[in-house]
Amino acid sequence: MSNTNTLILNPKIPAFTAAGHHLLIDLWTKQNLDNIDYIEKTLRKCVTACHATLLHIHVHHFSPHMGVSGVAVLAESHISVHTWPEQGYAAFDVFMCGNTQPQNAVKILKQAFTPTHCKIQEIQRSATIKN
Repeated sequence: MSNTNTLILNPKIPAFTAAGHHLLIDLWTKQNLDNIDYIEKTLRKCVTACHATLLHIHVHHFSPHMGVSGVAVLAESHISVHTWPEQGYAAFDVFMCGNTQPQNAVKILKQAFTPTHCKIQEIQRSATIKN
């Protein structure tokens, strides 16, 4: 992950100060994608590992073997998940601002789900235009 807090996407547009780090984490695995209790426990581990503050957590299990969707609402933003067990795929969204370490969620998720493949995209969300 980049250590910079300033992005210049287009030289004609002013630079922005990052409001937070947004990680899009795609996992391909067959393990625990339909296990609501395991997924909630894993979300809680991510919150702790990232040094974030949990405000509320909600997970929903779609009819048996149809996956789980969930969100951990944080003082610093959120972690969300959507799983497709029939496809062996899970999509996690980790967005945090402040004095947090969202990249720590990657290690927790890899340990929890032991994916055969993992794709991570990082986006720095912008809030303030620098003149």
